[in-house]
Amino acid sequence: MSFAELGLAPEVLKAVAGQGYENPTPIQAKAIPIVLTGRDVLGAAQTGTGKTAAFTLPILTRLAPMANTSVSPARHPVRALILTPTRELADQVFSNVTAYSQHLPLRSTVVFGGVGMDDQVKALRAGVEVLVATPGRLLDHVQQKTVALGQVEILVLDEADRMLDMGFMPDILRIMALLTGRKQTLLFSATFSPEIKKLAGDFLKNPETIEVARQNSTNESVKQELHPVESFKKKALLAHLIRTHAMSQVIVFCRTKQGADQLARDLKRERFNVEAIHGDRTQIARLETMAAFKEGKLPVLVATDVAARGLDISDLPYVVNYDLPHNAEDYVHRIGRTGRAGATGVAISFVTPEDDKYFDGIKKLIKKDLQLVPVPGFSPGTHDLPPPVRPAKSGSQASPALMGEIKLERPLAPLAKRPQQIAALFLPPKTPPQA
Repeated sequence: MSFAELGLAPEVLKAVAGQGYENPTPIQAKAIPIVLTGRDVLGAAQTGTGKTAAFTLPILTRLAPMANTSVSPARHPVRALILTPTRELADQVFSNVTAYSQHLPLRSTVVFGGVGMDDQVKALRAGVEVLVATPGRLLDHVQQKTVALGQVEILVLDEADRMLDMGFMPDILRIMALLTGRKQTLLFSATFSPEIKKLAGDFLKNPETIEVARQNSTNESVKQELHPVESFKKKALLAHLIRTHAMSQVIVFCRTKQGADQLARDLKRERFNVEAIHGDRTQIARLETMAAFKEGKLPVLVATDVAARGLDISDLPYVVNYDLPHNAEDYVHRIGRTGRAGATGVAISFVTPEDDKYFDGIKKLIKKDLQLVPVPGFSPGTHDLPPPVRPAKSGSQASPALMGEIKLERPLAPLAKRPQQIAALFLPPKTPPQA
């Protein structure tokens, strides 16, 4: 099947072809015809399978008859509202809308927190048909009367499960109350949890359910490697793997903001080109860091789960779970950053002795018996870390041996089999025999 068979507007098809796409992904092939009919949709698919285009393309096609070149803001009311849980995902969705609407006189913009409101206010007052927003910043604009939502016809809740996890339900309910003209609701998520099904029951009318992969499953094109490691050896193991695998681009996930910052500092001392990204960094800094990473100028990105959703990087080869997530579903989203759109990828996870219950939760969720593969020298029960391999200085050529395999030490012998050697220094002094 080709995109031309799905009933999309000619202008949208031209934009899709310009992006180099010819055939839709399974979620796109199933969702696009249904969205075009105006029905509500509850859609679930693995991350990286094209959910964004699955709703963006038909929405633009439905709005195409109302596209116009008038300079009057009144001719450009908000007709489609797309809500996302994070700034990064909002920015990604907006990029898709911009790319696919380039041949249509439709206006669009994105609003999220962490940046000034002046430019956002200017864009909203000029009029936009498609608005991408995070819930909190959207309500800020509603309160300041810089946006009106009374003519919204299509609402999209993207990554709805994450919005529930992040506590956005009160904001979503407030926004729903403002959408008096809403005719169609699309709810897309990477998972179909009971909470999501309840949300769909509350907000969707007789929805068409679309699921192109087993619930909470991981992408089969992603190779999952899990290594047992003691906590104090994790940093050394990470440096070892980055070098021996010659990782040119990798996202390393940490559990906390402080942990991400500390790991980035430690890796910089090892002469890695690395930056950290998390919720405490300014939006400008986050956007600049992400741009450098996407362009290949920054090989190592250390991130918290704020980056697990919304990162769309073509052919990202590696993801590392430096800290195993406490929430098993976050494991699915993290490793979904690689192996996207049919590409292959490798997801590496470190499992410490303290991670047993989280590891068990992940296996139960994805229904796979994941096996731990020890790395001698780093795993519990082994000793003597392999000698560090330093990267070549800038401008110099690394020798083949630098990136080759390192001969690792053998495991430590059991204590019971070690020879008992006691230094004479610690023996009690001999006492002369009594006369």
